[in-house]
Amino acid sequence: MSAHSPLFARLGLSHTSPTDQKPKSDFFSVRSPIDGSVLATLPITSQDTLSQQVAQATETFKTWSLVPAPQRGELVRLLGETLRAHKEDLAMLVSLEAGKIPSEARGEVQEMIDICDFAVGLSRQLYGLTIASERPEHRMMEQWLPLGVVGVITAFNFPVAVWAWNAALALVCGNTLVWKPSEKTPLTALATQALFLKACAQHPQAAPLSSGLLSVALGRADIGRCLAEDVRVALVSATGSCRMGQDLAPRVAARFGKSLLELGGNNAVIVAPSADLSLALRGIVFGAWGTAGQRCTTTRRLIVHRSVHEALVQSIERARASLKIGSPFEAGTLIGPLIDQNAFEAMQTSLSRAVSEGGRVYGGRRALAGQFPEAWYVEPALAVMPGQTPVVFEETFAPILYVMAYDDFDSAIAMNNAVAQGLSSALFTRDLQEAERFVSASGSDCGIANVNLGTSGAEIGGAFGGEKQTGGGRESGSDAWKNYMRRATNTINFGRDLPLAQGVSFSL
Repeated sequence: MSAHSPLFARLGLSHTSPTDQKPKSDFFSVRSPIDGSVLATLPITSQDTLSQQVAQATETFKTWSLVPAPQRGELVRLLGETLRAHKEDLAMLVSLEAGKIPSEARGEVQEMIDICDFAVGLSRQLYGLTIASERPEHRMMEQWLPLGVVGVITAFNFPVAVWAWNAALALVCGNTLVWKPSEKTPLTALATQALFLKACAQHPQAAPLSSGLLSVALGRADIGRCLAEDVRVALVSATGSCRMGQDLAPRVAARFGKSLLELGGNNAVIVAPSADLSLALRGIVFGAWGTAGQRCTTTRRLIVHRSVHEALVQSIERARASLKIGSPFEAGTLIGPLIDQNAFEAMQTSLSRAVSEGGRVYGGRRALAGQFPEAWYVEPALAVMPGQTPVVFEETFAPILYVMAYDDFDSAIAMNNAVAQGLSSALFTRDLQEAERFVSASGSDCGIANVNLGTSGAEIGGAFGGEKQTGGGRESGSDAWKNYMRRATNTINFGRDLPLAQGVSFSL
């Protein structure tokens, strides 16, 4: 840890190592995907400790939920300012721990800042409704009230931004948080917690509650399962694979808890014959291979009209071969490392299947093994397929772009919608009818449908999420805040009679 000690100190991190008092099995190592070096050794949170964290969050909720929402928004404003002051350091840690190039890491921290700004304004806009009553001298209204403890489970690929989507909204809505980050990226979570505590120290009402407003539980899948099964956790917001969601969702449902799921995304881009191919090329290349293909919104399928298929494939292959692979800190790098060896092996398995299913594969080999023997760099892969074969239907979290041809627009939409996931989709066209059709009820079945831009990336102003096996959750902007509150319908009788609804009569 010594090489990064100044950075860790600025972010409020301290080194933890196994001791004689605790067995080594109670700790886990955090490695940088950049070179495989050990960044830290951290203690695994026990189930008893997790239960205590939930208990403290439950008790703190009783006080925090009564703080006026604009004052809760003030805490989130202070968090945003603290993140601004430490943006470069936190972004550097994101790069070290997740392998992102610096511009993407800074963009992720900026996303945290942006959602804080959004939530501050929202703290004065948690609107309910006044509803006309059918009974005289009655007023009916709907209001939104704080929910309780929110458990947040995040993935390695966006180790801090997705937490912020949840946390900023949950806090202004009056909730408390227990955060289980990916075991691959726990340092960014601990650093964020330290920055959150700095913000709390500046807020008179939050300062005495800070340890109960946010706690961090470290560990593997069993910690997430415990969080999902705890009846005191009102909402579990989980980001990860479809398999993870299939494991967690029934556990939450079994106790009638609420879940917000952001799962897989086997995202497609359709390129119509009228498309601006230069524009499409830029959107496709970054969407498919940026972040080494490790985004939930990564472009994994390319559905191209047969008339432009060959020309576009040639352009994409030239671009693919020119992309720089290397350490995120090397100038000009677009393709950083895969997160670990398992990701590399999954990619190789998928590429072998693509070949066996009739595909023509370019790239995909391991790269820089001599320079980084403990890390997993890889060439981005282009797989030209005869159609949507079985491997295309499976999302591989790696830089693989499958390309297929189509003949008519109906079949292109059918291909887009044929996979189990429904997160992001895009169409490049100059045809207004095609564009409108794509975003209509008869078009893309995804939660995100773009025209003339790629699948990757999203602004915080719009609700983020998808359909089908993507989980159906919505985070970030629009009215996603309603996930973190409970709805109450209230009727007040200010008269002297007791009329019943629907004309029912009753006398005593």
